[in-house]
Amino acid sequence: MNEKIILFAFMVITALGFTVNAAQLPDDLEWISNPNEPIFASSDAQFGGTFRTYLQSFPQTFRIVGPDSNGVFRHWLLDSRPNLVRRHPITYKWIPELANEWAYGKDNKSIYFRINPNAQWSDGKPITAEDFKFAVQLMRSKDIVAPWYNNYFTEQVDGVSKIDDHTIVITSTKAKNREDLMTTLYDLQPRPAHFYKPKIDKNSDGVDDNFVRVYNFKAEPSSGPYYVDKVKKGKSISFKHVGLDWWGYSNKYYINRYNVEKIRIKVIRDQDIAQKHFEKGDLDAFGLVMPSLWHDKSNGKPYQNGYINKFWGYNQVPQGSGGIWINTAKPHLDDINVRKGLAFAIDFDGMIEKVLHGDYVRKPNGLGVGHGEYTNTDIKPDPFDPNLAADFFARAGFDQVGPDGIRVNSRGEKLIFAVTYSYSAHTPRIAYLKEQAKQAGLELTLNLVDGSSAFKYVLEKKHELSFHNMGTSYIPQYWEYFHSDNAIKPQTNNFTNYSSPELDKLIMAYRAEFDLGQKKAISRQIQQIVADASVIIPGYIVPYTREGYWRWLKYPTPAMTKLTEVMFSPIDLSTFWIDEKMKKETLSAMKKGKHFEPVTVIDDTYKL
Repeated sequence: MNEKIILFAFMVITALGFTVNAAQLPDDLEWISNPNEPIFASSDAQFGGTFRTYLQSFPQTFRIVGPDSNGVFRHWLLDSRPNLVRRHPITYKWIPELANEWAYGKDNKSIYFRINPNAQWSDGKPITAEDFKFAVQLMRSKDIVAPWYNNYFTEQVDGVSKIDDHTIVITSTKAKNREDLMTTLYDLQPRPAHFYKPKIDKNSDGVDDNFVRVYNFKAEPSSGPYYVDKVKKGKSISFKHVGLDWWGYSNKYYINRYNVEKIRIKVIRDQDIAQKHFEKGDLDAFGLVMPSLWHDKSNGKPYQNGYINKFWGYNQVPQGSGGIWINTAKPHLDDINVRKGLAFAIDFDGMIEKVLHGDYVRKPNGLGVGHGEYTNTDIKPDPFDPNLAADFFARAGFDQVGPDGIRVNSRGEKLIFAVTYSYSAHTPRIAYLKEQAKQAGLELTLNLVDGSSAFKYVLEKKHELSFHNMGTSYIPQYWEYFHSDNAIKPQTNNFTNYSSPELDKLIMAYRAEFDLGQKKAISRQIQQIVADASVIIPGYIVPYTREGYWRWLKYPTPAMTKLTEVMFSPIDLSTFWIDEKMKKETLSAMKKGKHFEPVTVIDDTYKL
C-alpha cells in the first residue's frame, strides 16, 4: 500500500513538472542588467483617468492559447504583458522586465534569469519559478489544442529548472548564439499555476482535459499593470490598473508609463460609427493611418476648433509577412502558372497611388522588411502587367475569354477567386484590385468576414486568397508559415498550405544554425524559394502611426521611439497620460463655444 502511495506521489510530481532537487547555480556566471539605456517616458506624466477606446468585434475567447485565441484581443491579454526581458525601443539592447538580470550558460543552450522579487499577479499572488515551469507544462499539453505551441515548447524549449523561488534557468533544445538563444527564450511568460488548478490523476498532464471550454471566458490574473475588470458580453470590456504600488514600478524602465487608471473598450462594429463616437468625445483617440481618414475625414469642426489634434509619427518597426496569401490547397491555386498570373494581375502599386494617396510603401518582399541582413534584397515585387498575367493564365489552361471578359478553361470553369478580408474600410482597396484584375481576365470577389472571425476563417484554411499582414520579431521566423508540419492543418499559420522537402530542410537548418552569418544566408535562401513559388503577393508597409487625439492626451518629447507602433495605446510602450485639468478646460470651452488653434504634430525623429 505504501509503495502505491509513493508511486502515485511520484506520478503527481512528474505530471506537474516539479523537480525534487533544485538546479545548481554556476559560480562563474556573468550577470547582465543593462541599467543605463535611455529613458523614453516623461517625468511630467500624471497617473489617473479613464482611457476610452474600441474594438470592432467582441473576442471569441479570453484564453491566451488554443482555438480562436489568436485574434485582435490576444494583444491585450498576452502580447502586451511583461516578458522576462525586452528589446529597448531605441537601442535594441535587452532590458529588464520580469527578470532583473540574466546570464548566459557556457553550454550555449541555457539562460539564467533572476526574477524581480516584487513581481506579483494582479490577484496579489507572487510570481515565482513554479509559474514559469507551469507555462511550459501548459504549452506542451494536448488539452490546449494549440499544435504550434505544443511543437515549439517541445522542439525549441527543453525546459525550465528552478534554482530558487526567484531564479530559473531556461534551456533550449539546441545550442545557439546568444542573440538567437535570447530570441528563442526571452518571451516565455509565466502562467499563474494557482489559477488553472490542474486536475491530478494518474493519466493527467497537469492541465484540465476540458481546458478549452472551462477557460474560454475566464481571464487569467495579469502580470502586467492592467487586468480584466468588468465584462458586458458582446458590448464592452474594462481593464483596471493594479495601482501605483504595481510591482513593475520598481523597474526604472516602467516608471512614468501605463499612466491611465482604467481602460474602457466598447464594441463598435463599424469604423465610421466609431469615428463619430470619437469626434463627439466618447473615445479619446482614433487611428488615422488610413489615407482616407487622414486626408479626407479628419478635417471637421472638432479639428478646426482645436479640440482634437492630429499626430503623425514615424517608426522603424520590423514589418511581417503579408499582402495576399494564396491558399494552394484550393482548386487551381496549386498551379504555379495561376499563382504567377495572380502576381502580375494584382495592382498593389496602383492601389497605393490611386486609393491610398501614395502614402504607403510597396512591400518589396512578401516575407517582411526591417530584418537587416536576414532580408533578401534581390527580391522585387512583380509589377502589374495584365498581358503577362494573361499569358500565365493561358498556360494553366484558362486560354479562352468569355463574353463577360473573364477567362475560362476547356471545362467551362471561370477564372474566379474570392479575396477574404476583415475590415469594411478596406473594401475600396479590394474593389480597386478587382477592377484592375479584369484586364487580365481575372474575376475577384470580395469576401468580407467580420473582425476576429476573419482570422478564424483563414486559420481554418477556408480562404482562397487572404488579404492580411502578420506581425514579426526582430529575427524572422519561417517554420510556422512554411514547414510541412503546419500545411493543411487548421489552427496553424501556414496560410498558403505551401511546403516542400527543400524548404523543410532549409527551415530546420535555419532554426538550428549557430553561426549568425550562415543563418542570415539561409534566411535569404528561404525567402527566394518562397518568392519563386509565388504564394504571397507582397502588399505594402506603413512606416508610421497616424492618430487623432483629444487635446487632453499628453506625451513625451520626442513622442516616438523606433518601435512605437501606436502612440496612444495604454498597453504597448504606453508613455502618454491624461491631463485631467486640460480635459475639464476643453469640455468647458466646448460648452462656451471657445476655440483653440488647430494642431498637427509630425514627429520625424525616426523617419528613414
